Amino acid sequence: MDKLRMQTANKADENFKKLAAMFPNAVTETVNENGEVVRAIDKDVLMQEISCKVVDGNEERYQFTWPDKKKSVLLANAPINRTLRPVREDETVPTGADSEGKPYCSTGSVDFDTTENLYIEGDNLEVLKLLQETYLGKIKMIYIDPPYNTGNDFVYEDDFAQNTDEYLANSGQFDEEGNRMVQNTESNGRFHTDWLNMLYPRLRLSKDLLTVDGVIFVSIDNNEVVNLRKMLDEVFGSDNCMGIIANINNPKGRSDDKYIATAHEYLLVYAKDVSKVEWYGFEPTEEITKRYNKADLDGKRYREIDLRKTGENDLREDRPNLFYFFYYSETTGDFYPDRDDYVKDGYIQIKPQREDGKEGNWRWGIDTAKKQIADLVPKFMPSRKVWGIMQKDYLEGRALVKPTSSWTFKDVNSERGTEEFVELGFDKRIFPKPKPLGTIKRCLKLATGRDGIILDFFSGSATTAHAVMQLNAEDGGHRKFIMVQLPEATNEKKEAYKAGYKTICEIGKERIRRADKKIREENADNSSLLTPNSKLDTGFRVLKCDTSNMKDVYYNPAEYEVNMFSRLEDNIKEDRTPEDLLFQVMLDLGVLLSSKIEETTIAGKKVFNVEDNYLIACFDSDVSEETIKAIAKQKPYYFVMRDSSMASDSVATNFDQIFAAYSPDTVRKVPVSYTHLRAHET
Repeated sequence: MDKLRMQTANKADENFKKLAAMFPNAVTETVNENGEVVRAIDKDVLMQEISCKVVDGNEERYQFTWPDKKKSVLLANAPINRTLRPVREDETVPTGADSEGKPYCSTGSVDFDTTENLYIEGDNLEVLKLLQETYLGKIKMIYIDPPYNTGNDFVYEDDFAQNTDEYLANSGQFDEEGNRMVQNTESNGRFHTDWLNMLYPRLRLSKDLLTVDGVIFVSIDNNEVVNLRKMLDEVFGSDNCMGIIANINNPKGRSDDKYIATAHEYLLVYAKDVSKVEWYGFEPTEEITKRYNKADLDGKRYREIDLRKTGENDLREDRPNLFYFFYYSETTGDFYPDRDDYVKDGYIQIKPQREDGKEGNWRWGIDTAKKQIADLVPKFMPSRKVWGIMQKDYLEGRALVKPTSSWTFKDVNSERGTEEFVELGFDKRIFPKPKPLGTIKRCLKLATGRDGIILDFFSGSATTAHAVMQLNAEDGGHRKFIMVQLPEATNEKKEAYKAGYKTICEIGKERIRRADKKIREENADNSSLLTPNSKLDTGFRVLKCDTSNMKDVYYNPAEYEVNMFSRLEDNIKEDRTPEDLLFQVMLDLGVLLSSKIEETTIAGKKVFNVEDNYLIACFDSDVSEETIKAIAKQKPYYFVMRDSSMASDSVATNFDQIFAAYSPDTVRKVPVSYTHLRAHET
């Protein structure tokens, strides 16, 4: 049986392998500072292969750097021994109560067995690493609203080598799960450095998760917008910058600004590969639609726009193929285009004539004009004293409007974000300044169409999840969300704690529940949307980031004991459930964490079936041939079990024969280790 790694990938190792595969002649060995022989890349050979200038030492060049940048790169690449543990809805614990004393907030999932949405509690750097294999190239859109580095925000301190005492001495900020935070004050000499160290590795990891046509939106204010732009340019490439939006979220401006009252924040937009992006637009606004002031016999609204080309290359000699005549009879109504300059009796000749009297050209070629003649209207221009041709531009079926770099919409106003939070029944003091739905919905409309997975790894109050569900209800979309939030403890003196919300996560999950209720109430008349078979998914599967399910078992020869192997027989932590093990296996094998999971019993043993036989797992002890045979008959792509769980030596002996008989494509190995899970792969 093949060994499961049970830890995240080492990105540095992967990068080395890719480079070695491309340039095997550049691979060499050298001695490190400890006198050990290690792998290496011969820089001189590599440079010969790619024929580029090598910059050494202090040689002048354009670069973006800061203290600890190298550490940030290493941090992004380093593997971790962590996992995600599921929390079902029937495992929830109420965290608050309404006026009647009934619980209104719980920590668990909603529709665990059927939802495809995820809510993950944990440090987002660790979570992004855990998602690398499973969601590599699968995220359609990322929206994040990271800390703005105002001097009061908490930023993550990603020094995993610190022990508890060191951490307490350093920051004094921690939570029950060991997540570390430090307050970044303006007096701190590392004011920008700490913020950059926090965000840089997370952006590097997030890029790998995006689909080839994926897009990331990042909200930021003035404090770090310049540094953020440089980071995104480095991670995604400056050519993949799609633009910067001034999001006018406070039209009156901030009253506490000293010189200029800030009325906006920024929204930076980058693509994984801008050449692959399918970019959508916005529906025409009322300002645009009111221009469509005419109607045809069918009642369809349209406006008239001049068919004559204006701007560059609008002279006849510039595009002679676009110069021709229209002929119109006021008596008969006959109307047609032609290149012949002969004018029949009773007809008016119409040509593209500029205001200066020079001959111009049309926007359409003559073949298009003939095909779409019904959409053209001859019209006399009194101001110019000439006849022209007008095109009927219909409102129905109109293409979406390209977004501008300045969003002045009412639905992006920060006050609207607070109003939407209160409309869900929350006290506005529970979560200050939640993002407005309009900002995120507009991002979704531009980048996702009606499908795709949306990730927000600074989830906060879960506005992104709310926006996904709301937009799905409005346009029938099938978007799914993954929310990631550090379970930061709320202040005991603040309204959130008093209301029963002990962490930010509890606020976010409760918002999703309340948003679900509100959406369903608003769509009560839409029976197709709310049926049991409806594709509207407003549930979420809760997963919590935790230490590995496996005990750390390391021995040197001096520690050898006679009974050591009996303790190695099962190194799974005592508090971990079979479902905990299943999700760690799903992470290791790259199985979507939202996958359908069915639990069955075979010969008295609990068996998990994931995505209709894609993965079958059994973690019970004393597994008999009967169970193995029943599983083999289902021909799973993956079969996972504990190698110490076979009922007898005969079961282990017959294992390969059973799979050879019923599932011959399964790759099988005799279990030899007592310390890890094993996988059979077909």
